[in-house]
Amino acid sequence: MTSVEGGARPVGTEEFDRFFAECRYTAFRLETLQVYDVGYEEEAFRRFLADGQIFTTDSHAEWAHIVGSGRHFRRVHVVVEPLTDYLRFECVWAYRSNVEAGEDVNILPVDENTWPEGIPHSDYWLFDSRCLVRMNYAPDGTMLTPELVTDPAQVVLANAVRDRALHLSIPFSEYEKRFDADMKPL
Repeated sequence: MTSVEGGARPVGTEEFDRFFAECRYTAFRLETLQVYDVGYEEEAFRRFLADGQIFTTDSHAEWAHIVGSGRHFRRVHVVVEPLTDYLRFECVWAYRSNVEAGEDVNILPVDENTWPEGIPHSDYWLFDSRCLVRMNYAPDGTMLTPELVTDPAQVVLANAVRDRALHLSIPFSEYEKRFDADMKPL
């Protein structure tokens, strides 16, 4: 799953949102970045860094509604330890509420010198094991564009990567036991 290749086309926001609405059974997210730069998190991230304050936003309620829709949402995030400030924030601000809403969040911890074999350094969403959307980011974590991948071989590979990532990872609820409330190592 490399960047632009045959069998992929950019998708806009409305079409991307439809994948969530139209998925019938499962949605899987592979995350591999250590920092994401998404606008709706800016204020929450700033407060977390300043004083550890955590507050919910409309995005929490929206995601809880999507996850609570009767479909199975899963995620694996490959995290390089020690955690970046952003990952500490994501664990405290997003993953705890995602798990509470019903999403299965798993963590695949690695150190800076290792990366799990068979897991790409790229993000994607996989809907109903058949609709693959590659998430393209700039080096600073800014979203560039999602791409719908229509090449069947790439969809099959994404399913295999999902299975491997789930096999190698641990549930977030188990992972966070190694940290204090602010996700600092015990």
